[in-house]
Amino acid sequence: MADRAGGAIALEQQVKALKDEVAALQSWRDAEVSRHSQVDQQVNDLQQQLAASDARAKAAQADAREEIQTLPSQVKSEIAAEQPKDGKAHYKGVALTLGGFAAAEAVYRSRNEEADIGSSFAKIPFDNAPLAHVDEARATARQSRLSLLAEGDINPQTHAAFYTELDFLAGPQTGNSNESNSYSPRIRNVYATLDWDHVGMSNLHLLAGQNWSLATMNSKGITPRNELPPPTIDAQYVTGFVWARQPQIRLTADFDDRQIWAAVSLENPQTTFASAATGTTGTSVAGLTVTDNGAPTSQFDSANTLSLNHAPDVIGKLAFEPDLFGSRPVHLEVFGIYRDLYDRVNVTTAANALNLPVGASNQDTAAGGVGGGVTWTAIPKLLDLEVSALTGRGLGRYASGSLPDSVVGPNGALKPIPETAAMFGATLHATPAIDLYLFGGEEHENRVAHTIGANHYGFGSPFATLANCSVEGGSCTPDVQLMTQLAGGFWDKIYQGSFGSVRFGVQYSYTELTAFSGATGGQPRTNDSMVFTSFRYYPF
Repeated sequence: MADRAGGAIALEQQVKALKDEVAALQSWRDAEVSRHSQVDQQVNDLQQQLAASDARAKAAQADAREEIQTLPSQVKSEIAAEQPKDGKAHYKGVALTLGGFAAAEAVYRSRNEEADIGSSFAKIPFDNAPLAHVDEARATARQSRLSLLAEGDINPQTHAAFYTELDFLAGPQTGNSNESNSYSPRIRNVYATLDWDHVGMSNLHLLAGQNWSLATMNSKGITPRNELPPPTIDAQYVTGFVWARQPQIRLTADFDDRQIWAAVSLENPQTTFASAATGTTGTSVAGLTVTDNGAPTSQFDSANTLSLNHAPDVIGKLAFEPDLFGSRPVHLEVFGIYRDLYDRVNVTTAANALNLPVGASNQDTAAGGVGGGVTWTAIPKLLDLEVSALTGRGLGRYASGSLPDSVVGPNGALKPIPETAAMFGATLHATPAIDLYLFGGEEHENRVAHTIGANHYGFGSPFATLANCSVEGGSCTPDVQLMTQLAGGFWDKIYQGSFGSVRFGVQYSYTELTAFSGATGGQPRTNDSMVFTSFRYYPF
């Protein structure tokens, strides 16, 4: 019995141990299950966090793409908002202004000058020339123009600018109107300026390059791009208008709140020469060889000749714009020109008419004169008036008529021809769109002639034989003494808007030439009636 009892106890202990082991295993299993459940939850949570992060990343990427796409327009808008509202383009601190127009123009002349839109007033043919008996009509786009102005401030007191202006009125030897009416661009103006504010009691202005001559009338002060050419369609403007466009270096100062201006300019010289009238011996005395021009060798058209030059034309000008009751309606100016006429004289034989010593020498002759003008805003925004004049010796090339500067004198030196040129003008601003204008002018030259024995020389000789000037085909070359002209027209701004402006103009002019009287033939005269039309589109 004792053995049975001991065995039962041992079995119970084993069963209890097994139950304890099973309970421990169940407790471990439950702990593991709980632990794995927590891990699965963590994994699930992590997966959800990753999915949310991925969604946020994709949304951010989409936002970034959208922002990148809109960034250029935003940058442009911000840049545009910062730019001055002045109608100019701006690049690296430089303001750029485009200008110019496309022109479709036509001209009719009662006498054929064989000229484009710029007339040759001094070459209107007399009745002996066949061209005087045929009229002329031309269409042209050559006065179309393009300009560029670049402006920048070096510092608050120093301002720099560059300006260029081109048209197509150059006449190369290959240019014609046969099929492709092709002509070269032409420099009108190309120059640079420097302006200094508050230099002592004045402001200073320096100009270097090709520009309107300082002798040209200004509308305001003495500043570039304020020159005052007549508003004609004719590219040669009006008889009596004083101007040139040529290389120069100019220094200007203004005083007293820009009421007083003073300037001096050194400008490119050129001399024009008179030819001998019919019936005279010529322009040069026998026994003398005179060289006053030469054929070009480089970078000039070989069909042209150039005068001998060794000193610039010197021009000085004063201008005054007084304050009158809070405005400046009057502009007054006066100027002077000094010129040096230059040639080479070779006395080839002792048997010359003046008994000059044999030999060669260079001859200089002083020339020049004075001029001035007045512009007046007679009725503000309605009527503008102007008058200008020039008088002196050797100044023919500075007026629109282009009469000669000089003629060879008896000793071979150039003799300047006295000339007076004058012009008046009125412009009526009839409406905001329509301007009416009327201009008149004349140019008058004096005789510079001499007689040695039976020979007659010089310009305007009273011994010229001019009877054939009225006979078609007759030999007659008169010297012009007087040129007069009256020109009038209108400009109508037929469109003005965001695409620029369109202007239409019509002009009529009547020009008359009167020759010096000669020994026969009286005083020959000729004239030309001209009608111009113009359509111009200004895109800028």
